[in-house]
Amino acid sequence: MPVDDNRFEVNKLSDVLVLMEGIEKTFPGVHALRNCKFELRSGEVHALVGENGAGKSTLMKILAGVYSKDAGRIIYKGKEVEIANTKAAQDLGISIIFQEFNLIPHLTVAQNIFIGREPRKGIRFILNEKEINEKTQQLLNMMNVDIDPRSKVSELTVAMQQMVEIAKALSLNSEVLIMDEPTAALTESEIEELFRIIGDLKKKGVGIIYISHRLEELGVISDRITVMRDGEYIDTVATKDVTTDQIIKMMVGREIYVTSEANSESSKNEVVLEVKNLNRGKAIRDVSFKLRKGEILGFAGLMGAGRTEVARAIFGADPIDSGEVYINGNKVNIKQPIDAVKHGIGYLSEDRKQFGLMLDLDVEVNTVIASLKNYSKFGWINKNKTRRDANKWIETLKIKTPNLEQKVKNLSGGNQQKVVLGKWLTRDCNILIFDEPTRGIDVGAKSEIYKLMNKLAAEGKSIIMISSELPEILRMSHRVIVMCEGRITGELSYEEATQERIMEYATRRLK
Repeated sequence: MPVDDNRFEVNKLSDVLVLMEGIEKTFPGVHALRNCKFELRSGEVHALVGENGAGKSTLMKILAGVYSKDAGRIIYKGKEVEIANTKAAQDLGISIIFQEFNLIPHLTVAQNIFIGREPRKGIRFILNEKEINEKTQQLLNMMNVDIDPRSKVSELTVAMQQMVEIAKALSLNSEVLIMDEPTAALTESEIEELFRIIGDLKKKGVGIIYISHRLEELGVISDRITVMRDGEYIDTVATKDVTTDQIIKMMVGREIYVTSEANSESSKNEVVLEVKNLNRGKAIRDVSFKLRKGEILGFAGLMGAGRTEVARAIFGADPIDSGEVYINGNKVNIKQPIDAVKHGIGYLSEDRKQFGLMLDLDVEVNTVIASLKNYSKFGWINKNKTRRDANKWIETLKIKTPNLEQKVKNLSGGNQQKVVLGKWLTRDCNILIFDEPTRGIDVGAKSEIYKLMNKLAAEGKSIIMISSELPEILRMSHRVIVMCEGRITGELSYEEATQERIMEYATRRLK
């Protein structure tokens, strides 16, 4: 695994900030952690990796005070501590940036960052909005992020919300910073800025725990790597002494090979979806394209390019100002998602928790919910059929769950993503829109989803895939459409597509 020593010089890592030993945690039906250990030193970036369900986030939530441990001990700066809650962790100097955002949508960016720590003014202790806006602007300026502190979080894209979470953690001046999939929704330029911020924090002696499924990042950002599998500690290695293939083998216990079946053959197939002159304010500007049978059509672009907005408009989740949608040559009127589903369109949202799942319901219900009509007769649900089909997708997608009755909110992020995917596969939609389909998913699960997407395309399903990972776009797409500022700025065949050409179109601002 190559290490960029010019960028992140490995310090003398002598001061142990955190030592976790013999950590155990059990949830109903799940032994999540077994005798786990972890060490973090001052001024170190320590990567924590493993497949979804390996226990990474659970271990870190114990350190951050979200969960209590069942057994084991935590030593912080040389003293054994009990971390009862997140406030106790923050008081010690431990902060976490969650994989799933912990923001309040109706509050502003500044209010979210300083919630519970708001400066007050006057005798009546009125919230000092001016001061928190100024402090927030300083944080965002340091991060080189162009977000208005007064904007409501609900108005921001997922990537922008991620940057707000990072700013919130930085505002606490923590000595230990836990980052759970911080780059999952970021573009390459935004990742560069994040790495710069991490480098600055590291020089100040901050210990950073970095959870990521993007193994290619680890050689650039980390000093050491700890691997977990199935709730157990596997090993800790120096990043400079290990290859990516060795890390993957430790993670999954087997070799992983991801092959591409993309080519330009699908360009000869019939058109199943055509979008003409789609417009929605400044977010979507005169977008037109065709999707063919058996094709994986990749949508690339930087944050704010309008890819997700196009997907939501086609699916009826957002209204449009003008434009036409044709399915199999017939003009259709899609005003809301139920109309899209009736026309055979399924949408895997980038925000699975808000738009893809019912978190308090179980795996079985979430898997079949979009297809209940197929399981009901005279108002009665055929449970034998729902169990059969839910089990089928659990096995096919390798969803880690103790049983069908497990509530989806108790699954790892990657397994939640698989449940959403299973929902649309149960519905048997002919047109599938996958918005960041492998966001927060480990390398083993990615391999399975890539194989499944290839299989679906081979069976005649048509897929629109939106991804911020250029290697994923290049590997999986038969054709690539590139957007910038709401417009389509380029279209590339499989043979024409390269990272350089995609980035050229992704930065081509039209007047």
